[in-house]
Amino acid sequence: MLRRKARRGQGDAGRGDPLDAAQERRVRSVLALGGVPQADLPDGVQQVRLRLLERTASGREAPRDVSAWAAVVASNLAMDWHRARRRQDRLGERLAALRQPDHPRDEESSVLSLAVAQGLDELPDAQRQVLVLRFYADLPVRGIAEELGIPEGTVKSRLHTAVRALRARLHEDEVV
Repeated sequence: MLRRKARRGQGDAGRGDPLDAAQERRVRSVLALGGVPQADLPDGVQQVRLRLLERTASGREAPRDVSAWAAVVASNLAMDWHRARRRQDRLGERLAALRQPDHPRDEESSVLSLAVAQGLDELPDAQRQVLVLRFYADLPVRGIAEELGIPEGTVKSRLHTAVRALRARLHEDEVV
């Protein structure tokens, strides 16, 4: 009976869950064997559920074998997780390579550096990320967009908003 439900894409009809317990265990196993950390497994299972629900909601036919389809989607999610991890590692390596050794500074530049650091801390993560990549890592807008997997317009918008907020903060503190 479970196989018939799985083939029809109904899962646990009582809960409205598109994946039954056996399918969920299989998805978790595929994700874990694909190298996804234990803490990220529930998110991966939810992604598989979401993709199955989106497929059904879009009017496409449910997969003939939901269990096999879910395993393939889980495998693809594991690969995506590794790609994102490598992308983050490359960005971290670039930033580390750009760090310059500390050198003596005068008092004025120390005050400015401290104020900028505090201003950066107050920015939302997405704005701080593009600001650091653009002005500290000296990456072009196109490069940032490619590395983060977002449109160039989004990078430009975040940069504009971040610079405006940081400038306001520095003026408010009467640093510049």
